[in-house]
Amino acid sequence: MAGNSQRRNRRNPGSKKGMQVGTGGHRRKGLEGKGPTPPAEARTGHPKKRAAEARAKRAAARSGAGSRRPGGRGGRGTAELVVGRNPVVEALREGVPATALYVQQFIDNDERVREALQQANERGVPLMEAPRPQLEQMTNGLNHQGLVLQVPPYEYAHPEDLLGLAADAGEDPLIVALDGVTDPRNLGAVVRSAAAFGGHGVVVPERRAAGMTAGAWKTSAGAAARIPVAKATNLTRALEAYQKAGCFVVGLAADGEAELRDLDALDGPVVVVAGSEGKGLSRLVSETCDLTVRIPMPGQAESLNAGVAAGIVLYEAASRRAGKRG
Repeated sequence: MAGNSQRRNRRNPGSKKGMQVGTGGHRRKGLEGKGPTPPAEARTGHPKKRAAEARAKRAAARSGAGSRRPGGRGGRGTAELVVGRNPVVEALREGVPATALYVQQFIDNDERVREALQQANERGVPLMEAPRPQLEQMTNGLNHQGLVLQVPPYEYAHPEDLLGLAADAGEDPLIVALDGVTDPRNLGAVVRSAAAFGGHGVVVPERRAAGMTAGAWKTSAGAAARIPVAKATNLTRALEAYQKAGCFVVGLAADGEAELRDLDALDGPVVVVAGSEGKGLSRLVSETCDLTVRIPMPGQAESLNAGVAAGIVLYEAASRRAGKRG
């Protein structure tokens, strides 16, 4: 009752105010610091993390599991995922562009995990903590080992853009086209050679050909950031367009009409076409070329892969152009 002196100054036992029995130090760990606050993208339940996870799921749905080549039409492919500790570390070492590094919650730490986190941090790649079931869903059950790197879609140039680059540099075009080359490592090697010997770009067909995947990026050793790769809807028509623009189109073939050393066209506007090691140039592409040439091989090798063959021709072209300028 109001005014009852026996209830004066008493508090509800459930109230937070007033004296409470201590814990005897059992909760001391809860008062210790937990280190710096992680970025918003790595905090469970944060809107930015949910948004990043939603983007990753959409990308995974488009690209499927593992490291897959870009597809679709137009100048832009689809995102891909690099899966596993060694592949992720190697991709980060080689400067493969990345939009996110997904790290499994409670991952067993080792040197590869630490290096991946360090590389991602130095390059400003967002770190996303994800539970194991989410990573398994993203990778379609591949052995991700707790690390998944998301690589953005490659933006392909148009074949005509390569002519514009040469014109802007005041140079005769030196372009490599690949016909039926399906190994991304070969494409990466050609891009690297083009960068080394003054090429203006590489052209690949839209179908049945290697694209700029993480594997191609790694093999290019960073050259893919400097040399454009163009995608042609129809390679034969693209070669014909180059011919109309004044380029001499040379096809590499084991039974070529002339030898490389006799090819004077390399010091002018030229497009070098390399085929796959097994099948070589397709019939239509071979017929479209102004000339087919062979690379003399005194040794016992019967053929060279596209990366090696294109590198030899690009070196020859660079030597002739340097002599012409001198």
